[in-house]
Amino acid sequence: MNWGIFEGLLSGANKYSTAFGRIWLSLVFIFRVLVYLVTAERVWSDDHKDFDCDTRQPGCSNVCFDEFFPVSHVRLWALQLILVTCPSLLVVMHVAYRQAREKKHQEALGKDGGRLYLDPSKKRGGLWWTYVCSLVFKAGVDATFLYVFHSIYPRYTLPRVVKCHADPCPNVVDCFISKPEEKNIFTLFMVITALICIALNLVELAYLVSKRCRECLAARKARSESLDHRLDWVTASSKQGDLLSGDLIFLGSDVPPPLLPDHPQDHVKKTMV
Repeated sequence: MNWGIFEGLLSGANKYSTAFGRIWLSLVFIFRVLVYLVTAERVWSDDHKDFDCDTRQPGCSNVCFDEFFPVSHVRLWALQLILVTCPSLLVVMHVAYRQAREKKHQEALGKDGGRLYLDPSKKRGGLWWTYVCSLVFKAGVDATFLYVFHSIYPRYTLPRVVKCHADPCPNVVDCFISKPEEKNIFTLFMVITALICIALNLVELAYLVSKRCRECLAARKARSESLDHRLDWVTASSKQGDLLSGDLIFLGSDVPPPLLPDHPQDHVKKTMV
């Protein structure tokens, strides 16, 4: 495995994520991928070899093992981790596509031709939808695999002894699982980390949606305020135009405008009487 390429992809996904996304990445690649690579494969490496049944009937142990372990834990976890981490890499690829498109636009039209994106890595437009869909997909994948694990292995635990009566076993035989407690510990650890990852994805999804709603409401409020200011300005301009037109009517009229009395005091006295 080329760890240099892996580190570059991880740093890119971490760069374009929110705070919740960075926590999710740390949890996935430290507590899930590394635990899987370092310990899980070793714990389950001897599951078939040390699966013993109290019979010498040829093929009985293999049939009972296949019946109780239809799918290997290790292979299911590997598929789960691949599907969970791919959406983050798609976000990185989307940002790289926007950056390449912006670069071509600048080379074709120059700096005077404007910009396609104010910030190619900012979650706006299609990139916002890509990021949101990646969160939904990651939470859905983890939830689906948790359901699959629970349906195959109830309560995510392995018993010490299992009963098997499949052909070609002559009767009901007891089969013994190697290191069940150790396997249960790692199974519960992976289940708990998956649940935490689902919670982080849902929290980040709620954060992004609420932030987008607040921005839309703020933009709508700003537009309504600008429209109100524009209406006030138009109303004031129309009133001022009416006053000016009234003055022009008096100026162009044959009837002179009313004049003040020569003695205002006498006029006030007459009015009061």
